[in-house]
Amino acid sequence: MNPGQCRAARALLEWTQPHLATEAGVSPSTLRDFESGKRKPIGNNVTAIRSALEAAGITFLDNGEVSPGPGVALRRG
Repeated sequence: MNPGQCRAARALLEWTQPHLATEAGVSPSTLRDFESGKRKPIGNNVTAIRSALEAAGITFLDNGEVSPGPGVALRRG
């Protein structure tokens, strides 16, 4: 997951940064710095963020899966 995918996933869910930080159990500054590209969090924080988004219905797309670059999609149903 890259910062752009995180921002896009959050936008699809209409979640604020504080909401995602709470859902993932990470500090708001960790999420803010990751999404802005200031720093990459430690692995378990990235995993927690991704897991929270996936639990809410986000699917992460790799390069070339559906588009020419990484992306996200919201599962329906």
